[in-house]
Amino acid sequence: MSARPLYVQLADVIAGKIASGEPAPDRPIPSENHLADEYGVARLTARRAAQELRERGLIITVRGKGSFVVERPTGDAPEESEPNT
Repeated sequence: MSARPLYVQLADVIAGKIASGEPAPDRPIPSENHLADEYGVARLTARRAAQELRERGLIITVRGKGSFVVERPTGDAPEESEPNT
């Protein structure tokens, strides 16, 4: 039991997989129905988890095609700027 909504917990699990490279950038993530079956949650929960991932900038959804992992810059950190002198 957790105070965090189930869809956020599911989004965190999927985000962890994306961070580890599974699935790779530009590859599709499983459908909402598949996620619901795989994790034993309602389809609406899977849909809200996908929405959370879109808001985090981790996936993009193409209507009629599915949701895909967004290409992340190497290092996954903001570029360092030159210090002000």
